[in-house]
Amino acid sequence: MSAKAISEQTGKELLYKHICTTAAVQNRFRYANVTAETDWERLVQDHPWLLTERLVVKPDQLIKRRGKLGLVGVNLDLEGVKEWLKPRLMKDTMQKRGREIADTLKSQLLTHAPAEKKEMLTSFLVGLFNLYEDLYFTYLEINPLVVTKDGVYVLDMAAKIDATADYLCKAKWGDVEFPPPFGREAYPEEAYIADLDAKSGASLKLTLLNPRGRIWTMVAGGGASVVYSDTICDLGGVNELANYGEYSGAPSEQQTYDYAKTILSLMTREKHPDGKVLIIGGSIANFTNVAATFKGIVRAIKDYQNPLKEHEVTIFVRRGGPNYQEGLRVMGEVGKTTGIPIHVFGTETHMTAIVGMALGHRPIATQPRVAAHTANFLLNTSGGTTTPASSRSASFSEVKTVAENSSAQKTCAGHPPAKSTTLFSDHTKAIVWGMQTRAVQGMLDFDYVCSRQEPSVAAMVYPFTGDHKQKFYWGHKEILLPVFKNMADAMKKHPEVDVLISFASLRSAYDSTIETMQYAQIRTIAIIAEGIPEALTRKIIKMAEEKGVTIIGPATVGGIKPGCFKIGNTGGMLDNILASKLYRPGSVAYVSRSGGMSNELNNIISRTTDGVYEGVAIGGDRYPGSVFMDHVWRYQDTPGVKMIVVLGEIGGNEEYRICKGIKEGRITKPVVCWCIGTCATLFSSEVQFGHAGACANQESETAVAKNKALEEAGAFVPKSFDELGDVIKTVYDNLVAKGVIVPAKELPPPTVPMDYSWARELGLIRKPASFMTSICDERGQELIYAGMPITEVFKSEIGLGGTLGLLWFQRRLPRYACQFIEMCLMVTADHGPAVSGAHNTIVCARAGKDLISSLTSGLLTIGDRFGGALDAAAKQFSKAFDSGMLPMEFVNKMKKDGKLIMGIGHRVKSINNPDMRVQILKDFVKQHFPATQLLDYALEVEKITTSKKPNLILNVDGFIGVAFVDLLRNCGGFTRDEADEFVEIGALNGIFVLGRSMGFIGHYLDQKRLKQGLYRHPWDDISYVLPEHMTM
Repeated sequence: MSAKAISEQTGKELLYKHICTTAAVQNRFRYANVTAETDWERLVQDHPWLLTERLVVKPDQLIKRRGKLGLVGVNLDLEGVKEWLKPRLMKDTMQKRGREIADTLKSQLLTHAPAEKKEMLTSFLVGLFNLYEDLYFTYLEINPLVVTKDGVYVLDMAAKIDATADYLCKAKWGDVEFPPPFGREAYPEEAYIADLDAKSGASLKLTLLNPRGRIWTMVAGGGASVVYSDTICDLGGVNELANYGEYSGAPSEQQTYDYAKTILSLMTREKHPDGKVLIIGGSIANFTNVAATFKGIVRAIKDYQNPLKEHEVTIFVRRGGPNYQEGLRVMGEVGKTTGIPIHVFGTETHMTAIVGMALGHRPIATQPRVAAHTANFLLNTSGGTTTPASSRSASFSEVKTVAENSSAQKTCAGHPPAKSTTLFSDHTKAIVWGMQTRAVQGMLDFDYVCSRQEPSVAAMVYPFTGDHKQKFYWGHKEILLPVFKNMADAMKKHPEVDVLISFASLRSAYDSTIETMQYAQIRTIAIIAEGIPEALTRKIIKMAEEKGVTIIGPATVGGIKPGCFKIGNTGGMLDNILASKLYRPGSVAYVSRSGGMSNELNNIISRTTDGVYEGVAIGGDRYPGSVFMDHVWRYQDTPGVKMIVVLGEIGGNEEYRICKGIKEGRITKPVVCWCIGTCATLFSSEVQFGHAGACANQESETAVAKNKALEEAGAFVPKSFDELGDVIKTVYDNLVAKGVIVPAKELPPPTVPMDYSWARELGLIRKPASFMTSICDERGQELIYAGMPITEVFKSEIGLGGTLGLLWFQRRLPRYACQFIEMCLMVTADHGPAVSGAHNTIVCARAGKDLISSLTSGLLTIGDRFGGALDAAAKQFSKAFDSGMLPMEFVNKMKKDGKLIMGIGHRVKSINNPDMRVQILKDFVKQHFPATQLLDYALEVEKITTSKKPNLILNVDGFIGVAFVDLLRNCGGFTRDEADEFVEIGALNGIFVLGRSMGFIGHYLDQKRLKQGLYRHPWDDISYVLPEHMTM
């Protein structure tokens, strides 16, 4: 939600800190918080002024009209405060519903203020208004406000801020805590889900109503979650409803798992004599992969299967959307394997029918067989490359007029441009803001199945790349759509575009929308983003009104006009488009707030009428860019629309305009209307539903009051959402009987190829992978190294050596092995600037090259002569040792063959000046390794070679090589063949490369830090030896 109440303490802190006014604000207060557990002696130590000042005491718990309820104590000393608190602390306080609203005109605000105080008051109010705007308050009440000759005194204060403006106001707000509504406890599980929500692009909400209740819900979608709560309350379950919540916006499997396990943990803490029910419901998803989200729920059910059976939990599931059949199948399977009764239903079952089944008001339906997957749109068997012909003749009741196809009305001089009656046609062209390739492909597939001659998307705008082309499919042909870096170029090159679909983030949606409205060709803008601050949305709305632009959103999935145009992901994937007959026009137009519920309306209307003519989801924010009546008027003026469906909602008063239009006779077409949120009046405390605008601030804004007014005005209002489809069917059948609607002949719809990626997701095809990997998997919620989650890697404290063991050797190595690897990296990290690799790195760095180029230059010198002796030494010594050759025989053979013994010899170090790196490693290996046969063999070879020349010692490369072979062969984690294979494929040289890279990088940074110039080798260090004839 956006508008969130803050405590009086927080509100006053913000006011005193940030208000800018010449008026003296006198009572910049000191405060102390008191609870039932307060240690009064400690409190006085922390706040000594409590013993010297006269005090005010009151609860800071979002209680309205505290003075009238006797909840303010004034002019007390500390003992008086204690006495005042005794009968009140931790006691319930009843509060009447409703709210007194003072409608004071600004011009009259200071009419009765004393003249000598007007200037002070004016300055304070101007500063207060600027504070209200700058800190994105949505509500601010100071009552009473006392003004004396000394200044202004702010006594009581109530406030709400727009939580979505956190990214703008964080520096001024600080860390704001939002207290729960009065009368309801704050639960740690709610805070946990709120934290998950804040870290996710999805939406995760949880409110606990009655933790001891037997009816629990886990609902997908903000609108659907309200509908399920309504239905539970309608069927008498309000006292047993345990929670309200929703998950939506395509949460990942892990996020869904975390959400589900929280619900299951809560519901399995206390038993209920009648057992418990869990309703996993939702409307038909537009873009969420149902099977993917259900995997998270299934994991949670498996984890809690024993508590669920112990608490006699029965689960009812109803869902639709992309890949829902697979999701339902998996859910049904987990019921069979765990023994938990799970009843599964798809789109053939009315959305809320499972509530009646769960509460025993209707029999549990026999589960129908569903398709194994959503692949009911396959390749066109005709093999043609042209767009298919229309699949349905126009409705006989549909009247085509010039006005209906016109894109804009004429503008009268001196008046803002009029908005279009028709937003979309089969010639509409759009620009999509954002790199939303999946949504664009969905639009093009819709265009193709609707028999449009050209794609509806003309171009895309994406500021983060240069101009380029993006590949898409048109049927089974590939086409290219232009992508522009800036809006101006896109508009200039595509003057035929009059719709912009904005997938900009909540942070950039405002700026991009304002920029879009500078172009007169744009008549409609759909803003998908959720969480745009309300103040910015209202600025967008004001500018749109001035320019005659229709705004759909924010916080919407968009809208759809069957046979013509769809916005982004509206209507879901092609299987739902076909199932809901959205590829051709029907006779029913609808408008809804919820995007998910709009898809459910598509389903309901397609099953009860000849289909949808047009549908718009205006969005769930408190201030949508267009309101119900904007679209109802359009539908009233559109000949093809024969009846109108409105899915209203708790909050606001827009539905009363529909009542007025019907009463005045301006709306003559039948209107079927239902406002969701009827459960709110039955809850004992305020509940903020999934949509920011779904909150009643007065009795008239409740869903119950609006439904009653609509019925009295003459709209067709069902008794509950359960009956909405029946009422729509009754009205439709009546229009058909009167001849107002003449259903057209239905023809088979055209077919569209399925995307390869989706076919693979559904398991319809298989293809050999281009790559294989067995060390790492980043696809899930958590990175996995060789089967170990990254959290476990850190929890186990295996260090860099253990991580290298997982990624290089696919093993969790013993602790001593991990330490040895880290020691090897440390001793090989650097060996000064004179060696070839460091020298090359330094020369490159001084030539102005970047880090990667300089590092690569150094690494390219590694080979048998420099640093690459680890592998060679391991191979030579292993071969000699394994063949049974004596050390002396090995030395003699290498000499006879004219070969160097790799790992033997050093330019500087000798038997008399030993390499301390080797000594450190030798001490560790001898102490910790279970066996060192190859190392002992190499040391015997060293005795022979150093007897001939003292610098022919076992150097660090040779030591690491032979010791590593001992480690692989004797640590117990590898077979002999596996150990030999790692040596053969060059794993040991990787130790030197990884270690020395640290040193090379150090040399690069050192040269840059010292600001060394281009290196030129001195002449006196070069011997110029030229052929004689060249020197003559």
